[in-house]
Amino acid sequence: MMTIGELASYAGVTVRAIRHYHAKGLLPEPERDHSGYRRYDAAAVVELIKIRTLAAAGVPLARVRDLLRADPQEFATAISEIDQRLCAEIEERRRHRERIAHLAAGDSLALPTAVVDFLDHLRSLGVDERIVEVERDGWIPLAAHAPDRIPELIARKREQITHPQLIDFYRTLSHAINQTDDTATLIALADKTAAYLTQLADGQAEDYLGGGIEPALATLLDALAFDTWPSARHLVDLLHTRGWTGWTKLERVAAPAPEQPRREVVTEISRSATQDGVA
Repeated sequence: MMTIGELASYAGVTVRAIRHYHAKGLLPEPERDHSGYRRYDAAAVVELIKIRTLAAAGVPLARVRDLLRADPQEFATAISEIDQRLCAEIEERRRHRERIAHLAAGDSLALPTAVVDFLDHLRSLGVDERIVEVERDGWIPLAAHAPDRIPELIARKREQITHPQLIDFYRTLSHAINQTDDTATLIALADKTAAYLTQLADGQAEDYLGGGIEPALATLLDALAFDTWPSARHLVDLLHTRGWTGWTKLERVAAPAPEQPRREVVTEISRSATQDGVA
């Protein structure tokens, strides 16, 4: 007969584990000697090793008792079911690891891979990181609200970014982000952007420039961009005088007034003259 410590040593478990198995009803409580100590026989060693082996294999303790009493066919069926469950858990953990790896990249939080790749492409073109962040933050609510639209929208973006005019837009925008809203840089950007949009729209379907996005969502995305980069709102105002409105969802507006010196251009010329000592 053995003490609980000797049983633990033979079976390769802790005394605490044995007491836990007693509490769960997996290992029967033995008789106690005249001093009140538990005394275990050799059969307890075999039973405890079986319990330890099943538990170490990932079998839930709630199933261990049934398996210990199962016939060979029942045991094989139960083990097969447990194996399938473990395989499913392994696959789930693998997916969790992939998500964790993506999160480590920063942009992948709440964004699909296609969008992350597009953001990286913008960086490779020399676009200012602050502009990339504005672009990224716009995609996050869009991906959450309409995930099924992302493949179509990102494919369109990918095609558009091959246009030299759009590449120039992003690069000029990167320069303009450090400028005030009435500088020649922002004015020139509005002129070039309006010309590009007009050329692009004349050869494409109406929704090519951001159509298909719900008005309420477009308003949300616009506000997000304006809050992140206030000059974007002023750029939109400049574009409006040139026949375009919107940021996320670009649309034509009524034809601008007959060509005349624009107020912002006059302001810029006046400032330049003042700086040169002419005025």
